[in-house]
Formats: sequence, structure tokens, C-alpha cells
Amino acid sequence: MTLPIINAVINFSTGPSFAQAMIIDQGILGVNVLADSAGVIVDVSDQVNRIETSRGRNALSDQFQTGALTLRIVDQNGDFNPQNVTGPYYNLLTPMKKVQITATFNSVTYPIFSGFITSYVTTYPKDASEVAYTEIRAVDAFRLGFNAQINTVTGATAGDLSGTRVNQILNEIDWPASMRDIDAGLTTMQADPGTNRTALAALTTVSTSEYGALYVDATGSFVFQDRAVTVGSIAGTPTVFADNGTGIVYSDASWILNDTLIFNKSTITRTGGTAQVASNQASIDKYFLHSYFLDNLLMQTDAVALDYALAYTASRAETSIRCDAITLDLYTPNYDTGIVAALDLDFFDPITIITTQPGGSLLEKTLQIFGVRMNISPNSWKTTFTTLEPVIDGFIIGNVDYGILDTSVLSY
Repeated sequence: MTLPIINAVINFSTGPSFAQAMIIDQGILGVNVLADSAGVIVDVSDQVNRIETSRGRNALSDQFQTGALTLRIVDQNGDFNPQNVTGPYYNLLTPMKKVQITATFNSVTYPIFSGFITSYVTTYPKDASEVAYTEIRAVDAFRLGFNAQINTVTGATAGDLSGTRVNQILNEIDWPASMRDIDAGLTTMQADPGTNRTALAALTTVSTSEYGALYVDATGSFVFQDRAVTVGSIAGTPTVFADNGTGIVYSDASWILNDTLIFNKSTITRTGGTAQVASNQASIDKYFLHSYFLDNLLMQTDAVALDYALAYTASRAETSIRCDAITLDLYTPNYDTGIVAALDLDFFDPITIITTQPGGSLLEKTLQIFGVRMNISPNSWKTTFTTLEPVIDGFIIGNVDYGILDTSVLSY
């Protein structure tokens, strides 16, 4: 059985970049970053005992959350004791140092997590027969955006597209241009409000006003996708997972039918505008009132805010059974295709899940990935994808048609 090889690297240099520092005449242009001394980068792959990663979107808030890593390594020599003056990392063990996890399979290296260490937790053995561990906990760059307070945003004037505004906010916190993947955007913004808030809050407001997506990817880059991508990506060719031989086998699928994602009355208000309300009376009669509110958004006109409310209500007024999560066991025999899927698929990728029910009936749904969790330990590797319906199934926002929804029961 061929399995992925885990690579766990701790970078003790400062700054956001995960690349090795390059001294003049010592490095590779386009790979290393210019510095006056090389950073201390340590490969702890052969000491890894357990890895847990979690990245994804909160379904109720429609926002991606801070990614998290727990890395437990065997530390028999006390190397990660910050008071060990003879240790190899003495004076380097401080919070906010960088850590990256990748996996190599069939000569391809896949990113799993890139982030910043928040704590080192050491377990001390009671006697010499027990193993000593240091548990390293880390978060992705969302935490840095949350820690950074801003007020004004240089150059943020009325008429900026959402992607331009995202870049302007990232400039305020000196985030490297090489660690960004920013769409141009389709919604024009008002001038920045100039209020005291975190950089992450400012970025989130812009992303929500666009009805796009903002997250940190597995390489550590900030990603902003406009709604053309977030809506249109469901139309791609899905990866099929099935328990009946028609797709990649999986170890577990959790199906759910509930009212959690029903919203049949949406109220969207832009800064300086009036509340724009869209409701679906048929859904209200069927499921009772499920309200959704967003305030202080930055689209320029009430008309665009109303489009947002109409689209959201039209997309969320009904519900159906969905696969909440699917788990792949990478220790499944002859599982090369499943391993590649487990390592390669990420946010917004479409997948089809097929589950055979008692009596021979099928559950089948095409959804998008909105969360990735990995649990890796000796003799075990499981990847779990959390899935949801598309953020918006279709509709027109800002004069751009993203599909057709039944709007006959909408009112505003």
C-alpha cells in the first residue's frame, strides 16, 4: 500500500512569508525572499505523532473561519523546552513562528496547512518508560487580520471594485503581494467608512458586500473570490464518491435534513442606505419565519442591496436532504484515486455523493466542499469534507445573471 509522506516544517524566521530567506548570491529568485540572514527552518517530519487540521466555512454566518492546526511531536530530548539553554531552538521558541504541513504522494506535493504558532504545550512523562510530547497549536493568517486594528484605508474611494478594496486593506497590514489570490470583483464599493475595526472585519465587510468568499488557503495566502466564482463553480465536473462502485469509495457519509439553512426573509442594509427586504411567503407559511439580517455593507446603491436580499431569500427559502460531511480513509487498500481526492480537493470544488439506503434506494446529491479536516496519526489518516449547497444557486445581482430561480413567490 502506497501512502502519502507527511512533511512538517517549522520556520523560526519572522514575517508572514513561508519561503526561506535569500542572502545575495545564496538563493533562488522567485522561490526565496530577500533577507540579511537565513531563517532557521526545521523539518520535524520524523518526530510527528499526530496532526489535526481544520479549515472551513461556518454555514450559518456564511463566513470562513480561522484555520487551526494541532501538531504533536515526540520530544524526548526537551528540544522544545524554551528554557533549555543547550537545546537547538533556544531563544527561538516564541509565538507566531511559522509552521507548514504538506503531503507528498506519487511525486506530487500537496499543501495541507500553513500558519502561525500560538502555543507550545509540553507533556512531561512520569517516568523514563513514557514518551514526552510537545503539542504545537497554530492558526492561519485570519488570526493576524483579527489582531491588526485599522481605521482609514489608504486610497479607498467610492467606485473601487471589491477586489481593489481587499488589496487596499491588505496593504494596510503590509501583507505580501506574493501571498494573495484576489479576484477583481463585480461590486463597486462606497468610500471606506474610516471607523476603528480589525483588518479582518474590514475584509469581511467587503467580501460580504460582494457576496463573494474570503479565506486563507492551505499555502497561507489570502484568497478573495467574487460571486462569479462562488456561484459558477458548482457547474464544474464533480468528483463522484459512491458506495455502489460508481465512484470513489468512502468510509462514512452523514446525511441530514433540517431547517438550519432556511432563510425566508432577508434584510440587507448598506451604509447610508435604507433596509432592503425580500421575503417568501410560501416558505414562511411552510416553515415559519426564518430571518436573516446584514447591516453596514458597502455596495454603492440600494438596488444592489435589494438584489442581494432577493437572491439570498430565493436560494434559501426551501431545503432538502444534503450530505453534511463525507470521510475518506486513506488506508483503504488500492486507494490512489481516493488519496489524490483527499489531498487535492478544496473549497468550492463540486462533489457528488451517492449512498445506498436499506431496501436499495439511493441518496444522491451534488454539493460543494466548504470545509476540510484531516486527522493523521500512526496507521491512520482520515480526511473529512464538510459540504453545503452553493452559496447562492443563481439569480441576478448588479445586472449580472447567475442563473434562474423561481422568484414568483418573492416580495419586497
